[in-house]
Amino acid sequence: MTQGSYFVEYNRALTKDVREMRLLGDTSAITAPGQFVNIQLDGLFLRRPISVCDWDSEGLIMIYKVVGRGTAALGGAAPGAKLDVLCGLGNGFDVSRCGGRTLVIGGGVGTPPMYGLAKALLKAGKTPIAILGFNTREEIFCEDRFRELGIGTTVTTVDGSWGTRGFVTDALPEDYDYFCACGPGPMLKAVYSAAKTSGLFSFEERMGCGFGACMGCSCKTKYGSKRICKDGPVLEKEEIIWQTHG
Repeated sequence: MTQGSYFVEYNRALTKDVREMRLLGDTSAITAPGQFVNIQLDGLFLRRPISVCDWDSEGLIMIYKVVGRGTAALGGAAPGAKLDVLCGLGNGFDVSRCGGRTLVIGGGVGTPPMYGLAKALLKAGKTPIAILGFNTREEIFCEDRFRELGIGTTVTTVDGSWGTRGFVTDALPEDYDYFCACGPGPMLKAVYSAAKTSGLFSFEERMGCGFGACMGCSCKTKYGSKRICKDGPVLEKEEIIWQTHG
């Protein structure tokens, strides 16, 4: 984990409520896709955790949904603004555990970290298959980025306005040997029930410190209590106790 000042390069709208921000700063602590940053915002006591979509040696990209005071404040950050950021938090996805044909499943704002994962899988010589779920066509983002990677990409919408009608579980293929998923709790639980293989789930949880000190995001697993911010946000399928995640 590193802490320091990061500078907004751009902060632009992708959909009505979803924005993309690139921050310039030290990314040396980011070692795996699925890690996150925790951002201090003026006037708010708790930092706001945001997943990392992609990163390079000069900075990182976040894609986030404006849903409350924190993300609204983040949405108002102009190019050149300085933000205090804890970077490289969480365990991320372990690419070495993934099979040759790994499903990368993203639902809504759970989609961004799956892009970084897809890139890492390709770099490791594996063949990811993307399934992205949204409610309506108007809410879709990142579809073009996944397709530009040259991987199989299926988009589902609940109302059938684009792609496959239904949920991500309605688009699961027959041929795959592992999966990784990030999205709302009900989606993750549905994937857990429908998937035929082992896999990894990335969970969202309310956090205090973001690095394991306050124990505010602890949850029970089959292997004991774990902190989503430190021991997660990525957990193995076999350890999950669903009633603790809704």
